[in-house]
Amino acid sequence: MFAIFETGGKQYKVQKDDIIYVEKLEKNEGEVAKFDNVLMVDGKFGAPFIKGASVTCKVEKQGKQKKINIIKHKRYSRMLKRKGHRQAYTKLSVVSIDAK
Repeated sequence: MFAIFETGGKQYKVQKDDIIYVEKLEKNEGEVAKFDNVLMVDGKFGAPFIKGASVTCKVEKQGKQKKINIIKHKRYSRMLKRKGHRQAYTKLSVVSIDAK
């Protein structure tokens, strides 16, 4: 059984016991996150969401991705800007998929 759900403006296709990385959630490690915005479960589509369906996940880790460097440069004018960014993420493991 697999499901497609939405969180953080993105959609994720998951099965039971999958590990996924999503945008940062305000949950602590070990807590349970329940997602009700389920778009599809086993070929059944919602309009836009399926009523009563949910995906339950356990928060494994909170962290930051590898740093990326942004450089803006203009020729001839001696303009050079440097900036770095580390995106925050939440590591989840899928516990169950409920389709009612």
